[in-house]
Amino acid sequence: MFDEGKPLFLQVAEAVEDSIVSGALEEEERAPSTNELVGFYRINPATAAKGIGLLVEKGVLYKQRGIGMFVATGARAALLAERRAGLAQRYVDPLLGEARTLGLTTDDVVALVRARDASPDTREGTQP
Repeated sequence: MFDEGKPLFLQVAEAVEDSIVSGALEEEERAPSTNELVGFYRINPATAAKGIGLLVEKGVLYKQRGIGMFVATGARAALLAERRAGLAQRYVDPLLGEARTLGLTTDDVVALVRARDASPDTREGTQP
């Protein structure tokens, strides 16, 4: 699971976010505790706590004293909005920059995307 180029606490936070976005963790459901994350990922408790703390700061999780951490109402929608905004910056902008370098128009890029989307090799995560 771990990417050597990214801090572990960020990866832990992203893993919990992924569970929320996918629906595996629903709003108002109890989130994994720091101890559960430590056991599952075999990481330092301070690292797990820092990842959870980041999600609390973002308003994705909240603590119920004596019970645990819970997914906040609206967390999934907020994470989806954040990821959608990041999608353009991380993927679309570089794609369009490269397309311009190659002399492609926006219509050309759209046609390429549609062709790739229609290809059986690129559907449902089966790309080569």
